[in-house]
Amino acid sequence: MPPLTVRAAAERLGVSYSALKQWIYKGTVRTVRTGGGHHRVPEAEVDRMLAAQGKLPRTHTRRPRAVGLLVSISGRNQLRGIVEEVRADGLLAQVRLRIGDQRLTAVITRDAVDELKLRRGEEALAIIKSTEVMIARSSS
Repeated sequence: MPPLTVRAAAERLGVSYSALKQWIYKGTVRTVRTGGGHHRVPEAEVDRMLAAQGKLPRTHTRRPRAVGLLVSISGRNQLRGIVEEVRADGLLAQVRLRIGDQRLTAVITRDAVDELKLRRGEEALAIIKSTEVMIARSSS
């Protein structure tokens, strides 16, 4: 199996990307370098670090990625509404939600619309993050 990217190795180890990078720079974690100078972490090194933490190495089968899953988001930042319109053109899509008597329009990727299966008349959440707005399919 090919070595993991630093981000993938950090996820497997349950640590942040920046923490793992610091361990690499300190020499705590052994890596190999790509031709472009990027660090890659061998599976055996990840298994060694998991064993040192007292955790069993995970099997090398890939779990299916969760699609449209929202975890631990403040209720203050969520606006529940009904999808009123979905217009897709090229790589982008425009989604309009009706939230009470208000309308919220967001431009997101067409892939996101397809992955979330956003359709007119369905319930969805608008998630407000700083100055960004994200649309997610409601699970109820």
